[in-house]
Amino acid sequence: MATLVIADYAVIAITMLISSGIGVYYWLTGGKQKSTEEYFMADRSMGVAPVAIGLMVSYLSAVSLLGVSSENYVYGTQYAVINISYGLATPFVAYLYMPVFFKLGNASAFEYLYKRFGKAARLAGSFAFILQLLLYSGVVLYAPALALEATTGISTTASVIGMGLVCTFYSTIGGIKAVLVTDIFQSLLMLIAVILVIVTAAVNVGGLDQIWEIARQGSRIEFDSISMDPTVRHTWWSLTFGGFFTYLSLYGTNQVQVQRMLTIKNVKDAQTAIWWSWPLSSLMSLGLCFAGLAIYTKYRDCDPLQAGRINSYDQLMPLYVMDMLSEYPGVPGLFIAGIFSAGLSTISATVNSLAAVMLEDFIKPVYRFRGKEITATGSIIVSKILAFIVGIACIGLAFMGRFLGGLLQAALTIFGVVGGPVFGMFTLGMFTRLGNQKGAIIGLLTSLVFSLWIGFGQPKPPIPNKVNVTALNCSYADAYYDYEKSSNLHFEYQQNNNDSYFYLYRISYMWYCPLGSLISFVVGWISSWILNSIPRKESKNTQPELFTPT
Repeated sequence: MATLVIADYAVIAITMLISSGIGVYYWLTGGKQKSTEEYFMADRSMGVAPVAIGLMVSYLSAVSLLGVSSENYVYGTQYAVINISYGLATPFVAYLYMPVFFKLGNASAFEYLYKRFGKAARLAGSFAFILQLLLYSGVVLYAPALALEATTGISTTASVIGMGLVCTFYSTIGGIKAVLVTDIFQSLLMLIAVILVIVTAAVNVGGLDQIWEIARQGSRIEFDSISMDPTVRHTWWSLTFGGFFTYLSLYGTNQVQVQRMLTIKNVKDAQTAIWWSWPLSSLMSLGLCFAGLAIYTKYRDCDPLQAGRINSYDQLMPLYVMDMLSEYPGVPGLFIAGIFSAGLSTISATVNSLAAVMLEDFIKPVYRFRGKEITATGSIIVSKILAFIVGIACIGLAFMGRFLGGLLQAALTIFGVVGGPVFGMFTLGMFTRLGNQKGAIIGLLTSLVFSLWIGFGQPKPPIPNKVNVTALNCSYADAYYDYEKSSNLHFEYQQNNNDSYFYLYRISYMWYCPLGSLISFVVGWISSWILNSIPRKESKNTQPELFTPT
């Protein structure tokens, strides 16, 4: 297997230095971060374009770069249907959720829960968000690093620590401005990585149309899965409804995206950024889907997993680049920089967002409880210390990412089992006047317990390998597999995909977010209705700005 050369390492190092340099620039310029308003919200001075790009890259991370392409290689194009849900959810985010956060104007989205319900609700929501982002950071850092080690020779430890330290550095010193501007640079590298894969395949087989034809012949073109059975992994129903709620939870109430939108001066421009992020996200997502088909043209007769060349399909894309482009020094390095950049954009968002939540929802309330107010200078110092601690924590947690399975499914599972319940809590507050603090917390905790149980409580049934792959046509040099073992692997997939598993464990991960959101909202609403009939000291805040525009 080919490995990286000095030119590749030089390209990677240069791209990392550029990201770090952007952080230094914004540390030394502008208002020089004399207030948390600048550090966390860029003094509301950002334009529509950088925010729209930031919204896109923080969602489509290294998980998407590796996971979506391998999904289409193995199972076909059905997953591409999820892009419809992005368009359906965008107006809901822009006109029902985002205006509420703009009226409050606080760096932490969970300030809403405090004003609407109370302190306990804010703490519960904040803890759940911290859990979600730390779990996700483990997947984003570890899995790509593992893929790169298996295919390029770069140590997993070196990748995790390198990416973690670079994004911690520029996020800590540069604040949200550095995060958003590096997003633009990193999105360009991500795009280059996708284009490299597609163009090399098109040249190799004779055009883009041939990529599609080869995929069709290999039964990879699929858009007709309309089963209403929730245990079927990907169908029109699970991808549209599941994707709809996942998008709402990520863009409508998630701290990472809300904080990005609040860097814009007014709600109208923020809505424009949301609308622009939709086609950007879909174009990148569809490009990744097609990249998976492009990779299939190379390995359709010699599957690298069955041949023993890789340990997971998430390693397909870097393997493909090394096989096809290693003879061009520096080009594989540019691709690896794209994967690193995809990870950096997500982790930097994690660092900045968690620092904002910890400062606004934990540190400042402690000061107020003691009858004090933290100074502007003190807030900045504490913010940077928190950002540094979060970055180091992400590096440590990354090594737990090995326990979370395949990239794409692991990421969407985390979004669903934690993001869904939190989204339901916000929706209860914004759309009903009946909701109260105790009811909202009961709904959140009930939904979290249920979602975590079905998401991580028991081993999942093996995913059926429904689209055939083969290693029977590998040359001797390529094949490192045992034919009998390979045949038994297919047999096990067929045998274990049956009704012997508890029904809820067989539900598609795409339903986790809708279920979590619905349980959180309904249980919260019913609990609030019951508790409203009981005399209590608690009072609801029903000020008009706390509710979605009608």
